[in-house]
Amino acid sequence: QVQLVESGGGLVQPGGSLRLSCAASGSIWSINSMGWYRQAPGKQRELVAASTSGGSTDYADSVKGRFTISRDNAKNTVYLQMNVLKPEDTAVYYCTADIKSAWGTRSRDYWGQGTQVTVSS
Repeated sequence: QVQLVESGGGLVQPGGSLRLSCAASGSIWSINSMGWYRQAPGKQRELVAASTSGGSTDYADSVKGRFTISRDNAKNTVYLQMNVLKPEDTAVYYCTADIKSAWGTRSRDYWGQGTQVTVSS
């Protein structure tokens, strides 16, 4: 079994910063992409940032230049550094990872439980 555990959410003022972390544990053979999604009240879940095992990254237009995704492959951990936060960044942030649990098996997507980020004065 695989688990993704997120941390680092909270309340921050506009213009502030937060760093989210997500650690994968359990039966892990390899990890392909890792990323972050978010869901605000009344809205659909949307991709925030993604990172492939080869080091490529992708960002939603709304966060480009403000958010940075990074990985520590030795720790099976992905981070999201969020700077210049805006009220519209308020949402539950979910970590996701495409993980192969054993050699010869197919990879599948796993999700964390979500962490609340609130940007408000």
